[in-house]
Amino acid sequence: MAIDPDGGRCVSADIAAGVSPAAALFRSLADETRLRIVQRLARGEARVVDLTTQLGLAQSTVSKHLACLRDCGLVGYRAEGRQSFYSLTRPELMDLLASAEQVLAATGHAVALCPAYGDTA
Repeated sequence: MAIDPDGGRCVSADIAAGVSPAAALFRSLADETRLRIVQRLARGEARVVDLTTQLGLAQSTVSKHLACLRDCGLVGYRAEGRQSFYSLTRPELMDLLASAEQVLAATGHAVALCPAYGDTA
């Protein structure tokens, strides 16, 4: 479920050879932009224009990441006239993210110091 650099779409678990569903789920959430979109949608549905304004991102960036999250089954939308309203399809996702926050707090955010995945700045 990583974004395909050529198409900007998620690569499904069966295309990404050997990737377990759990690893694919965490890959889909590993991008900071997608995580910000999920956190915003946890507060309620939003249109692309709302997300671009509130998150300070380009429309193309928001659309690309929403497509990934939709392909992963984490986000859905409903059409109202010419507008699409996006929302989380799995409220359990917020429980997962809350648990991740607890792990980060318990480890003192040690993952940020990890040479493989932490900040490189």
